[in-house]
Formats: sequence, C-alpha cells, structure tokens
Amino acid sequence: MRTIIRNGTIVTSRDLYQADVLMEDGIITGLGKNLKIEDGDRIIEAEGRYVLPGGIDVHTHLGIPDTVDDFESGTRAAAMGGITTIINYVDPVRGQSLLETLRVWKEKAMPSCIDYGFHSIINECNERVLEELPLLADKEGVTSIKLFMAYKETNMVNDLQMYRLMKKAGESGILTCVHAENGDVIDELVEEAVAQGRLAPIYHALTRPETLEAEAVNRALRIAETAKAPVYIVHVSCADAMNEVGQAVERGGHVYAETCPHYLVLDQSYLELLDFEGGKYVCSPPLREKWNQDKLWEGIASGNIHTIGSDHASIPFEGGKTRGRNNFAQIPNGLPGIETTFPLLYHYGVYEQRVSLSKFVEITSTNPARIFGLYPKKGTIAVGSDADITIVDPARSKVISHRTQQQGTDYNVYEGMELQGAIERVFSRGEELVSNGLFVGKPGRGQYLHRQKISPSDALKRGMIK
Repeated sequence: MRTIIRNGTIVTSRDLYQADVLMEDGIITGLGKNLKIEDGDRIIEAEGRYVLPGGIDVHTHLGIPDTVDDFESGTRAAAMGGITTIINYVDPVRGQSLLETLRVWKEKAMPSCIDYGFHSIINECNERVLEELPLLADKEGVTSIKLFMAYKETNMVNDLQMYRLMKKAGESGILTCVHAENGDVIDELVEEAVAQGRLAPIYHALTRPETLEAEAVNRALRIAETAKAPVYIVHVSCADAMNEVGQAVERGGHVYAETCPHYLVLDQSYLELLDFEGGKYVCSPPLREKWNQDKLWEGIASGNIHTIGSDHASIPFEGGKTRGRNNFAQIPNGLPGIETTFPLLYHYGVYEQRVSLSKFVEITSTNPARIFGLYPKKGTIAVGSDADITIVDPARSKVISHRTQQQGTDYNVYEGMELQGAIERVFSRGEELVSNGLFVGKPGRGQYLHRQKISPSDALKRGMIK
C-alpha cells in the first residue's frame, strides 16, 4: 500500500518547504504539491506539522552488562523518541576475533525494531587485530571503530597502540572514534580523593577535570594527523575540548565531533543533589559547569560540533547506581537517554531559538548519515532515500516521566521537564512505528546496515563541514 503524507512542512539540512511525500515499498518515491492519489492509498494529513528525516543515534550501548535495555526495548524507546536508526557499540572480548564478536552482537540485535549498525570497540593491538580491521569494513560494512584513552583495566589503549590502530583503520576506510580522557592521571586523582574520604558523587566530576579531557582530545587529534587518519571525538562535554576540535579543523584535519544532550541541558550541580540523587547523573566525561552549555550550542551553530549521540547506557538506579552509594568510584558510568535525545534537541535547540530547523536535522540525522556511511539511504527526505520519517507537532508539548517512558530504567534524568514539540508519527522504511504517540511497531523488523567506507574525498562528496 502506498502512503502519502500531505500538506506538511518538509525539513532537510538545506531546505524547508511545503510538499507531500509519497512512500512506497519502503522508500520515498515522490515529493511535490498535490501528489496524485490512487485507489487504496493511505493518506496522512500533516498540516501544521514538521516532516523530518528520522533521527540517527550513532552512540548507543544496548545489550551491555549491568544495563536493562536490550535491542527490543532500547529500539522501541528510540522509535518513540523519533529515532529510526542506531549505531551501537560492540563490546570487545580480549583475544576473541573481531569478526566473531560482531557475529555474536548481530544475533543480539535481531529483535531490533529499527535499522541498526555497529562500531567495534578495540581494546588491544596485535597482528591479528590489525589484519582483521580491513575485513570488518570489506565483509561486514563496519566502517568505524572506537578506542578508549581511559579505563586501563578494560578498554584503554596507549598512544603507540592508538597510532597503529588509527593508521590501519585509515588505510582500510574506517573512521576511528575516540573516548578522550587522560585515564592515567584521572585514576591517580580518583585514588587521592578516595584516600581523603571525598566519596560523594560530585567528586566524580572533580577527579575528571576539563583540562584532562581537552589534553586527551588534543593528543588524539595530533596522533590522528600523524597517522593521516580520519577521527571522530565522542561525547565532547566542555568548551576546552571543543576548542581543540576547532583548531584541528582549521589545520585541515579530517575531524568530527559529537556532543550529547546531557551536556547541553544538565550541569555539574546535579551531582550535588541530596540523598544520593546525584548518583543518577554519573557519566564520563562528567557533567560540567553550566557555562559550557552556551559554548557547546555555539559550537553546534558554527559547525565545530557535528552530531548528537545519546550515549545511552540504561543502568538502573536501584542495584545499579546505588552500588556506589558510599563511594563515587563504584558508581557505574552512563545515562539513559535514547528516548529523549530528539525531543530535547528540538525544545532546547529549535524552540528556544538556539539553532534552526535545518541545523537540527543536520546534527540529528544528515551529518550522522554522512559521517558514518549511510547517506543518502538515510539522513534526508529525498526521492530514492529510505522512508524514515518523523512527524512533529510543534503546537503540542510533552512532560518527561519515567512512568510513561519505554526505556527500561527506573528513573529519567530529565524527569518533569516539559518539552515543546510532540512526536506524532514515526516511519521506518515506510512502516509506521509510532501512531499518534503510541508504539505500533514490531520487534525483529530492523535491518542490519552495511555501511560505506570513509575517506577524505568521500567526506567532501558527502557535503561535510568545513
């Protein structure tokens, strides 16, 4: 059955115009005013609504230990939040083949309600790993990896390993994502704080200062430049780190940066909430002083921040965060947010006039698709693209509550916030997943995405940034 969305305002990263959208066999087959209606067509009236490309969340952690969202519940929550595609991180097993690890995760993802891809986290560097990197891209379409500069006991790589992995990744058409914090010095600061009896959640932030994020960002970017490799800095939390990205871009580096909604909306003061409420807000990098928020929004507007990722990690409060009630160093890191990223960015970005509608689409959909090898299949409303569409009613609002959310945590870090702009309908490849604010999709319908390789010339062709 054909579906026509009529009389809506279509928004892309470049345009805003009135038109109808024809969806057929999972793709967009027509755009224009007063499209011809045939017998049997389904008509959806969208007058007064914005018709947007479905959101693409390129930073999720579904299906990891100590969390409550698997690929079914997590992607159901994503769809309710206007997200139609995710790229999830594959947790590594030292000594196990990257391809075997990916196979396990592809099985875990089969209940997904929306389309999905993977980034492979790499926590070791040896001949086997270096030989397998090209196979990830060529055979599996996994064209991004992630390296950690923190968490020495689990995922951290040193500078030499990072150089070798970046160099091989760049030669293989793979983008290297980096968690940039100076893990060695942070570990020392944490030990000092614990020894001094400074155990409250606020010390999570105070032992991970902005200077150690900015230093690590600079180091990662300089190593990437030396390796002649494209690099993507995940979850930039502060102005100092963002400024390092801006300088690398000015030097001509093949550099991208992501921030998260919690750094744009929440701040360090939440870690000081009484009765261990502050423990809910522990993530890394930590929440920063509030003044950083305006700088990050400016970075989005100027193009030094290119994407938004939820960094969704659905750690429960009871039995999860509460494990660190008496010691901040034992609080599991991570915030749940896959369901609220799109609405938060619309409210605090578009509604409060920090960014335009087209910039909103650029950072939530088009840039993620371009950077991670999904464009133009994903990330835009155009003839031939997948019919991934989110319809927003700007006249309605919604209050965030853990009681009505789809994500599995027993709390929501944005509890009680009233957001202008309500998600009314969501389509994934033309199939309606959300209808009048209710989830109507089915688990298992999501498709695995084999992504394009990346290169400097590809980035230019995709219309990327400065």
